[in-house]
Amino acid sequence: MLSKVKIAHTDLTVSRLCYGTNMLGTAIDQQRSNAILDRFSALGGNFIDSARSYGDWVPDAPKGASERAIGAWLKSQTRDDFVIATKGGHFDMRAGDYRNRVDPASIASDLNESLDHLGIDRIDLYWLHMDNMETPVDELIDFLHEAKMAGKIRWFGASNWTAARVLEANAYAKASGKTGFVAVEPFWGLAKPHEMNALQQGYQLYFEDHAGALRDADLAIIPYCSQSRGYFAMLEQGEDAISDTLKGFYDNPVNKARFAAARAVAARHGATVPEVALAYLMNQPQQVIPIFGASSPARVEESVKAAALTLSADELAELRAA
Repeated sequence: MLSKVKIAHTDLTVSRLCYGTNMLGTAIDQQRSNAILDRFSALGGNFIDSARSYGDWVPDAPKGASERAIGAWLKSQTRDDFVIATKGGHFDMRAGDYRNRVDPASIASDLNESLDHLGIDRIDLYWLHMDNMETPVDELIDFLHEAKMAGKIRWFGASNWTAARVLEANAYAKASGKTGFVAVEPFWGLAKPHEMNALQQGYQLYFEDHAGALRDADLAIIPYCSQSRGYFAMLEQGEDAISDTLKGFYDNPVNKARFAAARAVAARHGATVPEVALAYLMNQPQQVIPIFGASSPARVEESVKAAALTLSADELAELRAA
């Protein structure tokens, strides 16, 4: 069972793992989505992450397919039992709008659509999906603060932002007596990416290499790609189990040693390598609540096991230094 923690500086009490839903409503149909979410809930999970853009890459799927799948499931649940997070400010793939949309007007549009797709009147944790260096942080904080005051969102955070911009935004919020970012959603998992190859696929600012002052900023860290896209799990089956695209993504010499270290730690604890990979994040000194993916209830059960795995500081160093 998943225990719960309170996200620092908020009133949000969440499970120690967050379920990421980018495939719900498309690759995973509504019936399977319901079964996955039911199992996650039964195991103590209450933290669900989505985005306005999830599913929009499938032309014949409804706009906002992931959020719609969550919303359909929520109709049979008690709304206040769950912490719903979603993101706005990404490209509008359906409209062919690939400009940077992190500006108050575009975010307002995305926020309203997300509320409609989810069928709820407020979003518990609202993320800016990316950053726009041309939009001053004060404009974004002012907008998000107003949305909070209007009851559309409870709290907000930044995904894929540099440390400097997050800290600048929160300094402005503090100086103006407004709410700032309470969390960051970075790209982070035990396997280290090949930075340029990852960037070409839209992944940037790998947390271990680019966290900077965010490590000590007293913000919750809620990383995506926390299972490294299944890279180590597939590696246990042999190199042939890994696609060329994924091999290129994680073409980093440190991963051979990290994989060996993960296997050693797993054997020591009677655990699996995927459990160790998630536990590596969950046992960090900061408050880290990983976002995991699962395509079936059985996969949810496998991931939840990681929450029971306690790693020592020496073991974290062993994995990190490998």
